[in-house]
Amino acid sequence: MILQDFDIQVASAQHVDYAQQICDEMAESAKARGTGIAQRSPEYVANKMLEGKAVIAFHKDGTWAGFCYIETWSHGDFVANSGLVVSPQFRKAGLAKAIKQKIFELSRTKYPNAKIFGLTTGLAVMKINSELGYEPVTYSELTQDENFWEGCKSCVNYDILTSKERKNCMCTAMLFDPAEKQKEYEDKMKKITHKATLLERIENAIKKRIGQDHD
Repeated sequence: MILQDFDIQVASAQHVDYAQQICDEMAESAKARGTGIAQRSPEYVANKMLEGKAVIAFHKDGTWAGFCYIETWSHGDFVANSGLVVSPQFRKAGLAKAIKQKIFELSRTKYPNAKIFGLTTGLAVMKINSELGYEPVTYSELTQDENFWEGCKSCVNYDILTSKERKNCMCTAMLFDPAEKQKEYEDKMKKITHKATLLERIENAIKKRIGQDHD
């Protein structure tokens, strides 16, 4: 089984019938990990599909294979890629990473100025996030939207979160800040330009010296 065996696409109205199956698999996956996730209803998941804020994957034989959706917080200043799930029979094929890449690109297209964040206990997800440009951050750098934190109530670790006044928990917080990434890019280009200018000056100095030697 290889990644080319799957079709990953932006979900739409034609996929709403898969909402119940997706929710069931999310719950089973959370139970298997021994952690909680913000539980979502099939109606909620279906609505994400209708809004064009979800990505769905199918095996080439037509079987549902994976899913992920976008949530917005703080009036669109923050975006989370939530509910990433892959059907057990299709794991270990690199599908989770491919879905994460697709939902990340969709998020950047729909909300180019938003900070994209995630809370996770999974090392595999942390690795994927790092490759996409996320950085580990403190919880204070995430959205402070109460509705987001309400979603943590269904997690088995919610008591830990509240006892620590939402400063930290079992999850690692990760953030992609487009403004920060743009600054990093500009700084990198400045260094490249500076190196090129310095090299040019050195080359000119060498040419001048060679010219003087010939004189």
